[in-house]
Amino acid sequence: MRYHEFREAFKLYTVFSVNDIRKVESRFYVRRLVEWQDRGYIKKIIRGYYVFADLKLDENVLFEIANRIYNPSYISFEMALSCYQMIPESVYGLTSASSRKTMIFKTNVGDFIYHTIRPRLLFGYKLVDYNGRRFKIADPEKALLDYFYINTTIKSENDFAGMRIAREQYLTQVDERRLMAYLNEFRQKRLAKRVKSFMEYVKDAQY
Repeated sequence: MRYHEFREAFKLYTVFSVNDIRKVESRFYVRRLVEWQDRGYIKKIIRGYYVFADLKLDENVLFEIANRIYNPSYISFEMALSCYQMIPESVYGLTSASSRKTMIFKTNVGDFIYHTIRPRLLFGYKLVDYNGRRFKIADPEKALLDYFYINTTIKSENDFAGMRIAREQYLTQVDERRLMAYLNEFRQKRLAKRVKSFMEYVKDAQY
């Protein structure tokens, strides 16, 4: 397969894998990918996953890449909370929840960070469409619960204050009935106690 044929075949892909390519051409010579990287046509994200070098990167594109290179996963934790403007500062790395082992990929387009949650907890996310493509991101309620799930030491008012949650954004974006319904699915008494204390703190805090 020549490059112009390859480009046409995968022009609708944000990120493509070796497996994707072999579905189109089963005898594809992987060495071609190295050659095309050397010529500046494509970029490797992680082993087996690539993008075209002229791909315009923005948040939506990076979220889709994050979903794709380590599946199953969805954007959550600090990254999702930042998107919902529930935490004020920018976030280091694109944080995702996955049922696979915890992993960090440092790439030339950003750092992709995956935290492990139980397979049965892979819920509470939505599909966001953009330009005919889509990515998965946690609901505000699930992003909060995922954050508490992996940060087991957060339990006091000082800890809650350190999270710097934007109170108005929390009150307008978080559906507490949904939050409690999601929380029940975790089936963890200690987690429930911490989250309920946090909910009271946010509603009563003067900041």
